[in-house]
Amino acid sequence: MILFPNCKINLGLNVISRRNDGYHNIETCMVPVRGLTDALEIVRSEKEGIEFTASGKVVDCPPEKNICVKAYNLVREKYEIDGVRMHLHKNIPFGAGLGGGSSDAVAVIKLLNDLFCLAMCPVSMRKLALMLGSDTVFFVENEPAICYGRGEITERIELDLAGYYLALVKPDVSVSTADAYSHIVLKGANLPLGEVLKTDIENWKDNVKNDFEEYVFAKYPGLSDIKAKMYEYGAVYASMSGSGSAIYGIFRQKPEDLRFINVENYIFEL
Repeated sequence: MILFPNCKINLGLNVISRRNDGYHNIETCMVPVRGLTDALEIVRSEKEGIEFTASGKVVDCPPEKNICVKAYNLVREKYEIDGVRMHLHKNIPFGAGLGGGSSDAVAVIKLLNDLFCLAMCPVSMRKLALMLGSDTVFFVENEPAICYGRGEITERIELDLAGYYLALVKPDVSVSTADAYSHIVLKGANLPLGEVLKTDIENWKDNVKNDFEEYVFAKYPGLSDIKAKMYEYGAVYASMSGSGSAIYGIFRQKPEDLRFINVENYIFEL
């Protein structure tokens, strides 16, 4: 069985407060980007446990620490499933704030649910997903949502971006989420994000902010330059996704190309 787990972007990211458990309360809107995916295949095996292989973009961690392997072990612990062979072809850039690893983990849960007829409901999947990360829960439903708490509390939002184009750029730097959070400066409450996103997209530039940009752009000034280029080439809204380093722009017309940015880039219709 095979799935093609997609990535996401963040429309705005407000860091509200520090929590007693070491995390932060946030408010953000996550939107699936279905044009950029990994490929994940899982088949049953006569051997016990998991045989995990990967191709494509190299993820710099041992297999036992890969979130896909962790997801399998979590499901196996709860449901006592048989052994599998799993192959991940990595295409989504990592260290980019695109949630590719979280999406892969949820795809593992969904594939194992189907492969072993576990009859997990979305609520059960969400509980397992939360044990693997804060933004994994979003990928269970995989629809535009305002996310609160650590990111695990999701509220569906009607967001119509049909006819717009997304230009997505992954610079040659990766940003540590832990490092970004350790340098965040809390600025107090902003306008409720859900309300702002329901206004005309022309208002987003001044009112939909990513709180991580201040620190990350200071550390990697080239990212700020890419965002500025997006607006220069006609984006109606541009931002860094998550804690970075991916930068995206939303355009009314399809950009001819992104040759003005000499790094990995993609263009999709939303």
